[in-house]
Amino acid sequence: MGHPGSYELVRSKKRKKTITLTVKRDGKVVIYAPYRTPVTEIDGFFESKKTWVRDKLAEQERRSGTEGKEKHFVPGELFLYLGDFYPLEIRDLNGLRQPLVLSYGVFLLGEDKVDTAREHFVRWYQKRAAEVIAERMGHWSKRLQLAPEGITITGAQHRYGSCSSRNRLSFSWRIVMAPYEVIDYVIVHELAHIKEKNHSHRFWDVVASIFPDYRKQRGWLRENNHLMTV
Repeated sequence: MGHPGSYELVRSKKRKKTITLTVKRDGKVVIYAPYRTPVTEIDGFFESKKTWVRDKLAEQERRSGTEGKEKHFVPGELFLYLGDFYPLEIRDLNGLRQPLVLSYGVFLLGEDKVDTAREHFVRWYQKRAAEVIAERMGHWSKRLQLAPEGITITGAQHRYGSCSSRNRLSFSWRIVMAPYEVIDYVIVHELAHIKEKNHSHRFWDVVASIFPDYRKQRGWLRENNHLMTV
């Protein structure tokens, strides 16, 4: 998969003025430019297209993803967070205490942490999941007047949330890869189980009182489940 921060330049004497950019099927970003176009002008053109490039690479990632696909933790690889893909860069992070950070739309991993990259990503996602779920739980718990007895973050691969008989809620850290509206749906779904311990019409009425289009959120999880992994 290509890297939204780099490109291959192809110059042509046949081109007079137009600079064009394309993203190949293998993810390679290629810019075609007139033979004498200054590099500064080409770089400026590329900078103006970076958002489009990242969106295009993310679309390719979704289309090419396969169930259980493993990450390789190489520069340019894309990682999902809150519904968007962010590229990985490997750098010297001696000036930072964290081995992994998300900064200005890029995941930065310390070059001395590559061998344990998966562990650092999991910890990063676990921490963000705990923060996001705690924040959103407060809002929806108050709205529904339903409070859990406790919250646990798990490593479940396909079950994003659950409610125990004692009203303890569990959420997979992977859910933080989904957009906020999908996270909110999962939280509301599990809160509804505090009131209805099944999937009866009464249960779905509770969910629909908040998310009348809940099928859309469920659909997102089905379609993107294979991408929610490290």
